Amino acid sequence: MEGKDEVKDLIAGLPYSYETTSKASEVKVNYAKMEGKRVSVAGRALAVRKAGKLVFIDIQDSTGKIQAYFDYKALGEERFNRVKGFNAGDIIGVEGKVFKTTPGEISISVESYSFLAKAIKALPSKWHGLQDTELRYRKRYLDLIMNDRSKNVFIARSRIVSLMRQFLNSNGFMEVETPTIQPLYGGATAMPFKTHVNTLNEEHYIRISDELYLKRLIIGGLEKVYEICKDFRNEDFDTEHSPEFTMLEWYQAYGDYSDGMKLCEGMLSYIVKEIFGAHEITYQGKKISFKTPFKKIKFVESLNEKIGKDIFKMSDKELFDLVEKHGIKLEKGKRNRATAYDKLLKIFVHPHIVDPTFVIDYPAGTTALCRPKRGDPRLIERFELFIGGLKFANAYSELQNPIIQRENFEAEAEKRKAGDAEAEPMDMDFIEAMEYGMPPTEGFGIGIDKITMLLTDSPSIKDVILFPMEKRGKR
Repeated sequence: MEGKDEVKDLIAGLPYSYETTSKASEVKVNYAKMEGKRVSVAGRALAVRKAGKLVFIDIQDSTGKIQAYFDYKALGEERFNRVKGFNAGDIIGVEGKVFKTTPGEISISVESYSFLAKAIKALPSKWHGLQDTELRYRKRYLDLIMNDRSKNVFIARSRIVSLMRQFLNSNGFMEVETPTIQPLYGGATAMPFKTHVNTLNEEHYIRISDELYLKRLIIGGLEKVYEICKDFRNEDFDTEHSPEFTMLEWYQAYGDYSDGMKLCEGMLSYIVKEIFGAHEITYQGKKISFKTPFKKIKFVESLNEKIGKDIFKMSDKELFDLVEKHGIKLEKGKRNRATAYDKLLKIFVHPHIVDPTFVIDYPAGTTALCRPKRGDPRLIERFELFIGGLKFANAYSELQNPIIQRENFEAEAEKRKAGDAEAEPMDMDFIEAMEYGMPPTEGFGIGIDKITMLLTDSPSIKDVILFPMEKRGKR
């Protein structure tokens, strides 16, 4: 590599811009039309091969790779010798005619070129480079350069989000934005991140959910709203969970959870068909069908069938002992029936679900924000969506009675006193909004990271978050 001063002078003299006419993949896909035509392409040199008076450089742009063919005869001695100094990692722009080499590789016969950026650090070896998974997450820029799969995952993620927007917009929904920094958090059971607002000299919270603000908009007369946003929960992270994650939530007035199921089915089957051209995918070796309608199973009936007992007739001790028998410890404040029911479902039912399945009609007390089940007050009109053994979505017929909502928040306060730090706080402002009248409403939330995992066959949530949270220290 050149000396420090030489590199400094080289970088100082780099062009401010470079005009391209084509992308690498465009040239390759449309070769029959573009053969012999003059194009300009820019990208990173991934491989430099020198063969006497010829130099071959594989140039990678955002769409793929194409070979640049540098010929001494066409460029002359001075310009050709400069090319011989190019290294893998450098960024260059080339202009020339499209042709095929003797071995048949689509290439650009370079007539002029521009040196656009110098790679002072050498790229990792293509075959022995980024083997350290944690390093890939920390240095995502290198991961994107070296691993086509990683780049394609994030291209797919962008398309998934775009298709979600298209689907909801076409169904009359309006995209909105709600506060990330909130005076009081709510809408889920989770520990928040705290922050201090200097101007107000007050403690605020980074949102764990946008649910209660979106419901305020329903009360305000915006009948179909959705938001795609970051949520933050101060909790452990693993292959399925991240403290910072992306959610899609929608709320529609005058609907119930049955309407939510139909909309969910429609959206997911639409996305899968658009991306794959069919309704079947494979995730981690499992074939999964998104043909509608999705299967529905009842929470209590499915659990009773698996454990051979009626969960409503089991004593607290029987429930708790059964959970802990399977290696799940019920922490202080969470030693209650609602938590036990949820854990048992995770133990006995989740692992057996492959195709998209709605688990419906949860026991009362498993959320503070849902309406009772019509005809059975022991249950609530809630569903969760499971696919391939993983949970993807949560939805309700939303509670619209402010008196019951206050009672539910008070019950959550009792859980907090008992030691459940994740219990919902009392939100009097939201209750006041409900007192002005909230129409029947259906609400739905789905994890975009999880859906991206599924549709890109990625085993970890960190594979689909560009810059996932990692413990500091290792560089």
